Amino acid sequence: MTQASSAFSSADSLSTYLSEISHYALLTVQEEQALARRFRQGDMAAGHRLVTSNLRFAVKVSYEYRSYGLKMSDLIQEANIGLMKAVQKFDADKGIRLISYAVWWIRAYIQNYVLKNWSLVKLGTTQAQRRLFFALARTRRELEKLGSGDGCIVDAEEIARKLNVKASEVREMEQRMGGRDLSLDAPVGEEGDATHMDFVESESASQVDEVADRQEADMTRARIRQALTRLDPRERFIIEHRVMGDSEMTLSELGEHFGFSRERARQLEIRAKDKLKTELLSLMAEREQDAAAIAG
Repeated sequence: MTQASSAFSSADSLSTYLSEISHYALLTVQEEQALARRFRQGDMAAGHRLVTSNLRFAVKVSYEYRSYGLKMSDLIQEANIGLMKAVQKFDADKGIRLISYAVWWIRAYIQNYVLKNWSLVKLGTTQAQRRLFFALARTRRELEKLGSGDGCIVDAEEIARKLNVKASEVREMEQRMGGRDLSLDAPVGEEGDATHMDFVESESASQVDEVADRQEADMTRARIRQALTRLDPRERFIIEHRVMGDSEMTLSELGEHFGFSRERARQLEIRAKDKLKTELLSLMAEREQDAAAIAG
């Protein structure tokens, strides 16, 4: 079955691929059932034939999604993956054709790919939104065909009634679908001297803020080191190896080190953290008193 998934990627073009898969013969019901049973017994060649004989159908379904602006080669590749998944799960004894079963897997893989690649902003976060995303354009075209044929505009209320959803949901999805991603390197204006990147506000900190942040970090580390000196050796060891270490010791390892249970180690860790917090607050209060005395 791996040959079918790589067949398209090794082809020079879409037309070459379509020409190649047209040589795979379609299967009769009896042939399909026999191959499916052989595949379930571990015959990989049977599975490969089930896939290749239905590649044209996967292409047909892929063309239904060509209006979303994605490469047909990518859509067909996703369709092929869905087809292979369907073959893996197909049960010929259920009395249905492979195509009837596979179409659901093929559409699922294509739709998932479209949603992931339509925009960097996630679309279709719920099942209802996913259905609306794919039904919106199709429904609009259907309603326009039923209209007068003179370019009449179909409003959101009409689409909402057709799809049995709220008009506000239709407007929201239309807005999200219309807001495609824009490259920050794209030129702005007719001259093209500037790009969108030139107008993006920098989120990096200023040099003054960076210096202040480093000084604050240094002061914090100094306070922690001073607070650690006020802990007893066992408490200091727990903080250094459970909180401050690059590779933390587990509670079981801590208990083995001191010769007591894991639960006792947990209790001592809580006590050590509380004492460190108390000492830090005490140090901060002392610093504030010193600062107030100097200012006075």
